[in-house]
Amino acid sequence: MAAAVQVIIARYREDIAWAESLGYNYIVYDKGGNNDPTARNLKNIGREGHTYLTHIVREYDRLADMNIFLQGDPFDHIHDQGRATVDILRGQLEEAIRRMAPFKGLAWFKLKCDALGRPHDLRKPGNRGRWAGWGKDIPLGETFERLFGAPMPGQIIARAATGNFCVTGERIRTRPKAFYEYALSLIEADAQDENNTGHAFERLWQHVFNGNTAWNRDRYDPVHGAGPPDRG
Repeated sequence: MAAAVQVIIARYREDIAWAESLGYNYIVYDKGGNNDPTARNLKNIGREGHTYLTHIVREYDRLADMNIFLQGDPFDHIHDQGRATVDILRGQLEEAIRRMAPFKGLAWFKLKCDALGRPHDLRKPGNRGRWAGWGKDIPLGETFERLFGAPMPGQIIARAATGNFCVTGERIRTRPKAFYEYALSLIEADAQDENNTGHAFERLWQHVFNGNTAWNRDRYDPVHGAGPPDRG
């Protein structure tokens, strides 16, 4: 029996005509007021991480076998020769689905980041004004510790730093729903990304979905512990 595949698209005002060409079922979460009657509308907060976590929380018990999380324009950073085509993206997805890869970042590069999310370009003059947290570091270590209840190592590898990745439903559910509800609350608390919490999640997806069930079990699993941390 073929694996069920679902593409989840975080759209602002991008042209997503390409989505049909992928050949998979897809859901569009719209934050740009595009008047698409088939889309699910969300407030324009929290970057794509807010969209992805909203989907996981809402669909936790109905997730597809393979879940493909994509930005509205995912093509700039998934190929080392420049802007990718739909065919290149489809080929990457087909390979991940064929192998049922538990997690696969779709960036062609990886980053080795410290606790402040460096290296990053959030002080790049050309990006001034593009987001509220311009000019600040990324609270990577702080967000890591809040999620996992342990200090972040000196450096971590980010394999999905562009916010595009595949993950199986089985791998997602190695963590309880309460984990994702808490993660979503962290993003909602920084709704305009003034502190760059959304950027931190772009560097943490492979750790969120690493399948390490021992991490925080006592913080999120009501069978073994007292529930998630304080959300204040």
